[in-house]
Amino acid sequence: MNGIEMFSRFIVVTGNYGSGKTELALNLAMEAARAGEKTTLVDLDIVNPYFRSGEKAGEMRAAGIRVLMPTFAMTTVDIPALPAEIQSVFEMPGDRVIFDVGGDDTGAAALGRYAQGFARYAEECETFLVVNCMRPLTGTEEDILDLAQRISRRGRQRISGIVNNTNLAGNTEPEMVEAGEATVLRCAEKMGIRKVLTAGTANVLARCALHTPTVCIRRYMVPEWMEDA
Repeated sequence: MNGIEMFSRFIVVTGNYGSGKTELALNLAMEAARAGEKTTLVDLDIVNPYFRSGEKAGEMRAAGIRVLMPTFAMTTVDIPALPAEIQSVFEMPGDRVIFDVGGDDTGAAALGRYAQGFARYAEECETFLVVNCMRPLTGTEEDILDLAQRISRRGRQRISGIVNNTNLAGNTEPEMVEAGEATVLRCAEKMGIRKVLTAGTANVLARCALHTPTVCIRRYMVPEWMEDA
């Protein structure tokens, strides 16, 4: 994945609505599967009923990826029930497990349920906070730092990396991505985090002057009405 080192067995991807964390989770899972790894994608987002990785379960399973999600995900039942099967990823872990986690207090609380499992494999876990500085809830350093603190506290997980995924979909300009990188780097310094990446589509990244490793992603979650945009 270019800038992201796929060495951790458990990779948690979290971020607020619109951050692009689901896109990153899907790309990581597909990359691992293409590399021949036994891969599991856990849709642990109990916050957002839209644009969730479970929507692409068919495509992921066709690629050989095991997909786990809340019991009533993709239905009209509004009950965030987490199946016992999710715990199995810690009992019989495969080569790679990717967690797609909602990025607010409620979503982080779902992550916190598996704190003991993560603690058991602490040396093999990475938690990435995905940030889109064009979104209102992560537009400033203060917002990002507050979000990171709440996720760490409620999720009982230390954030080990930040992914700058600043974009406006098809209207993304290089200057937006570069400004987002600068903001994220300042946040990382204050948090004592050295692992900072920038994600984006190939055509956008090619036009950016960046100081961080890049992760080129495919957009899986494009709504039908945006496919030609």
